[in-house]
Amino acid sequence: MLNNYKLKAMKIILKNFKLITLFILTISLTSCNDDDDNNSDAQMADIEDVIDDNSELTILDEALELTGLDATLETSGPFTVFAPTNDAFAAVLESNSEWNSLSDIPTETLTNLLLNHVIVGQDLSSTDLVNAESGYVNTGATGPNDTNLSLYFSATDGVQLNGMSTVTNADNVASNGTVHVVDAVILLPTIATFATTNPALSTLVDALAYADSGEPTVPYIATVSDATAGPFTVFTPTNDAFIDVLAELEISSLEDLGTATTDTVLTMHIVSGNIQSSGLPNGTVTTLGGDITADNTAFTLTDGYNREIGIITTLVDIQATNGVVHVINKVIRPGSSDE
Repeated sequence: MLNNYKLKAMKIILKNFKLITLFILTISLTSCNDDDDNNSDAQMADIEDVIDDNSELTILDEALELTGLDATLETSGPFTVFAPTNDAFAAVLESNSEWNSLSDIPTETLTNLLLNHVIVGQDLSSTDLVNAESGYVNTGATGPNDTNLSLYFSATDGVQLNGMSTVTNADNVASNGTVHVVDAVILLPTIATFATTNPALSTLVDALAYADSGEPTVPYIATVSDATAGPFTVFTPTNDAFIDVLAELEISSLEDLGTATTDTVLTMHIVSGNIQSSGLPNGTVTTLGGDITADNTAFTLTDGYNREIGIITTLVDIQATNGVVHVINKVIRPGSSDE
């Protein structure tokens, strides 16, 4: 009987020993896996390292060091960086007779140019951009009143940026963001950049060119393309808005308006100064062509014909070097219903 008790006791001890051994082994394996994960995170290259390790990006790496932005891109971010190749920088240097090398570019100018390639606070993959199809994001570069400049992306046929630069090597993942290699330097945008790159605004470009063919109040295309002009606030009608106003006036094209009237219409959309949506007044807004009324709560404008014009809230504060664009859903008509 005593031997049976001893045998049972030994079995219980062995069973508990196996459980303890298994528990210790599990903890050890888990700790090893955690250590591996932590080591992997610690060893992942940051954005500066990713750029430094790419032989196509040596000029960009030099530029970052010259401006001190290399240290910025070693911080936690997150950042999305569109990284121009050596050939892209060589093309920019060649296009400017005053710049033979990076050291010829004033540090402030070079810094702002580089920041025009950096999205601060967002880690955007190519999938994010393709899923969005097109849109605007703010870069780290600054424009009037220290506002952040916008960047227009279109991802319907590859990923294109401001209509001048294409992603050629996407999704170089870093510990603090993502690097997308691009084939051209993204120059600081003007109002013309955003008018010409977004296909939904092509009729506005046609109207500007048509008015220029007459005797315009200002040379429109030249002015919106001039980075030193302004700044201006431009309320920009969509293509559909132009179609609607032509139907409203019972005409079929801008040519039916004539260059002089087209010029007058355009002046109703331009305000002197850089007014972002947060600074839109509640009341009278004086355009180059006359007064309109703004409602900064409903986000609408009212012209002299008492037509309510909606400011498209997802398409405001499109910031350029020479002004800001707010997209609207109707053309502002000059004159008034009293005339």
